[in-house]
Amino acid sequence: MDRIKTEIREAVIDDLPILKSFEQGIIQFERPFASNIKKDPVTYYDLKKLILGKDAQVLVAIIDKEIVGSGYAQIQNSKPYFEPEQYAYLGFMFVSPQHRGKGINGKITEKLIEWAKSKNLSEIQLDVYAANESATKAYKKLGFKPDLLKMRLNTTE
Repeated sequence: MDRIKTEIREAVIDDLPILKSFEQGIIQFERPFASNIKKDPVTYYDLKKLILGKDAQVLVAIIDKEIVGSGYAQIQNSKPYFEPEQYAYLGFMFVSPQHRGKGINGKITEKLIEWAKSKNLSEIQLDVYAANESATKAYKKLGFKPDLLKMRLNTTE
C-alpha cells in the first residue's frame, strides 16, 4: 500500500514556473539518449497552450503541497493511412528525481488514459528512447507495446 499520499490534478497557469523547470529536467535527462538535441536554450512544449487547450489535458502530481510530477495527453490526428483517425499522444512525463520509483508516473499515465477514454479515443501513443530501459519497462508494465523503431545515421560522426 502506498504510504505517501499523491494527489493528481489538472495543471493551472500558476504552475508554469515549476512546469518549465520540469521541461528543462526532461531535456537534460534526454541529452545522453539524443546527441542531436540543440544546445540550450531549448524548449519542447508550449505548456501554456497545452494547459489552456481543449484538445489536451496536463496533469501534475502533488506530494505534501509540492508539485513533483507532470504529464500530458493531447488529441492528435493520425496519418491518413492509419486507423483510428485520432489518438491521444502522451508527453511531458516527468517525476522529480527524489520521488522516482514511487509509481507517480504510472498514476499520471493512468489518469491520462482515463481522459483519453473519456474522449472516445481508442489508441494512446508516446515516444520513448530505445536506450531508456527504465522508461520502456515502466510503459510495458502499463500495457504499452513497442511499435515503430526510428533509426538515425549521422554522417559527420
